[in-house]
Amino acid sequence: MSNLVTTPRPHLASSERSDQPDPAHQRHGDDSNPAALEISSEPAKTVTHARRSARWTKLVSRLPWVVASTVVLGFVAVVLWRIYAPSPDVWTDDAYVSVHYATIAPRVPGQVTLVRVDDNDRVKAGQVLAELDDRDFRAAQASIANIEAQLDVQQAQIAANQAQVDQAQAALVFAQQQAARYEYLEKTRADTVQNAQQYTSQLHQQQAALASAQATLKLAQRQVEALRAQRKSAVASLGQAEAQRDQAKLNLSYTKILAPVDGMIAQRSVQVGNYVSVGGALMAVVPLSEVYVEANYREVQLGHVQAGQRARIHVDAYNIDLDGKVVDVPAASGTTFATLEPDNATGNFTKIVQRLPIKIVLTPNQPIARLLRVGLSVEATIQIP
Repeated sequence: MSNLVTTPRPHLASSERSDQPDPAHQRHGDDSNPAALEISSEPAKTVTHARRSARWTKLVSRLPWVVASTVVLGFVAVVLWRIYAPSPDVWTDDAYVSVHYATIAPRVPGQVTLVRVDDNDRVKAGQVLAELDDRDFRAAQASIANIEAQLDVQQAQIAANQAQVDQAQAALVFAQQQAARYEYLEKTRADTVQNAQQYTSQLHQQQAALASAQATLKLAQRQVEALRAQRKSAVASLGQAEAQRDQAKLNLSYTKILAPVDGMIAQRSVQVGNYVSVGGALMAVVPLSEVYVEANYREVQLGHVQAGQRARIHVDAYNIDLDGKVVDVPAASGTTFATLEPDNATGNFTKIVQRLPIKIVLTPNQPIARLLRVGLSVEATIQIP
């Protein structure tokens, strides 16, 4: 075995041997010494506590982001639920406050001498809004006295004509009686000569009187016809004079322009000194107590909408809610009465869902309704039972 080479193991120094602890001895020493065990576990606790503190700090730092994310997700969920959740009620934000207002215009032409109101003033029905120069109309008014005097003259003339007619009729009756009397006398014969001569003389006189009475009768008849024609003309003149008098009074009253209804003044365009013509707009009176909501719903939303149904109105400007009632489904869509009505017969037809303006009147006894102004945007919800 001379070919086997043995490598000698190096001998460790005594100091190196003394530094290497015996594992068995170390385990035996740790188990037998509690103080040493506590000292050896202290670093592990410190590390664990540090790790927990770091995780908690990290969680606290992320808390605002978690809360914000939760709020955003919740808001999105509410919006999506509001939009897509099934509900029998119909809602639209294409709705506005409307009213039928009165446009103030003069009924006679003239120059404006006084304007008593301004924009946003509240007025009562019958209140004077403006006045026109009434001098021309007062000149016409002055002629009323002359017309009334002419009326008195015409009435007196009619009475005189009537008296003449009565007198002529009486004369006609008397002439007829005289003629009959004279005719009878002509046929009568007296017993004595004196009587005969007397009656003969009277007969000749009565015959002459008869001829005169007959001529007077014919003249009276002709006068009666003329007087009747004059009376008809006088009655016609009387009616014309009365019409002129009444029109003059009306024109004078029209120089004071009055408010037709209670409301608020808007769109005042008149100023003192302006010359205005008949029908020209001066201002508008808006009756705020009569406002209503015009809600434009899509036609596919109106399957169950009927007159009398309750509605909820949300006013964007004041963030308030009001109660209302549906008047009825209108007779036509909004495009039917548009200035430029669409013509679908041109060959390039495109089907578009139409909108119908639903009129919603406000329920009475709502004090906050006084805040509404014409043109405000609102949201309308019709509650389908």
